[in-house]
Amino acid sequence: MEQLLKVMNFCVSSDGVAAGEHQTLERPFGLDGAERLFSWAGATASWPMRADPGGSRGLDDYFTRDFARNIGAEIMGRNKFGPQRGPWPDLEWQGWWEEEPPFHTPVFVMTHHGRPSLTLSDTTFHFVDGDAATVLAQAREAAQGKDVRLGGGVSTIRQFLEADLVDTLHVAVSPVKFGTGLRLWESPEELLDRFHLEVVPSRSGVTHHLFWRR
Repeated sequence: MEQLLKVMNFCVSSDGVAAGEHQTLERPFGLDGAERLFSWAGATASWPMRADPGGSRGLDDYFTRDFARNIGAEIMGRNKFGPQRGPWPDLEWQGWWEEEPPFHTPVFVMTHHGRPSLTLSDTTFHFVDGDAATVLAQAREAAQGKDVRLGGGVSTIRQFLEADLVDTLHVAVSPVKFGTGLRLWESPEELLDRFHLEVVPSRSGVTHHLFWRR
């Protein structure tokens, strides 16, 4: 079976915004109130960082629980790894996740500025310079037959969409608006020339958009 490239649990506002343009260490998403985009996932019983028992079940929990299933590698843009730009000022920064990243697979960080691979717990970050197809080939080899997750951010997902490399997308649209920021789309209908779409509302107020290749 073909290894799929999957966008999973990617969160946007009702006006398509997933991040702001001014990311900092204190504001990883570059938005005020960014937590409103992904609070639905943190409320579920299967949220991996949950510190207390309980949490919601149902549709939202299904997507949270399914996040790691059959994933053998991840691809992300440099801005998802950290807020730095240009040449690495030092190698002390090890990502937003401290000593226990949530990926548990090889992760390929797309950047024009190389640095040695970094291993934290059972996750190894590889810093690679290449076009989308080249990086995907590396990730598929590392995934050893499993699927590859495309983690974001916005510009990275758009780059892979423009290269027609994405097989499935799950986009969670929250009922909030930011007005400005980095948009995944102006409308989900932009993708209908290449993808089927099913839209499923959740009791949390989030609307799940499920795309799969035609």
